[in-house]
Amino acid sequence: MVQIVASFHNNSTMDKHNLTSEFPEQKEKIQELKFTNAHFKKLYDDYSIVNHEVERIENGVEPTSDAHLNELKLKRVALKDELYELLQKTESSKQ
Repeated sequence: MVQIVASFHNNSTMDKHNLTSEFPEQKEKIQELKFTNAHFKKLYDDYSIVNHEVERIENGVEPTSDAHLNELKLKRVALKDELYELLQKTESSKQ
């Protein structure tokens, strides 16, 4: 039997995980790289899609198993780590 996750949270209490909220000090660099670096843009788009799916599940809009939600969260973290690494590389190459 699969346990279904259906957490009903008020949107105002949910953590926002969009990339500019995660790295507010990098907001301008994120915007720049979305238009100048195809690899960054692809990772950014993938992150946004996964993040949106996690938010829908956490808000009770889309039911799923705990295992699937955990997989999505792990994928989101991995994408965020890779995006952060790219942000750091571009920052250090300009110094």
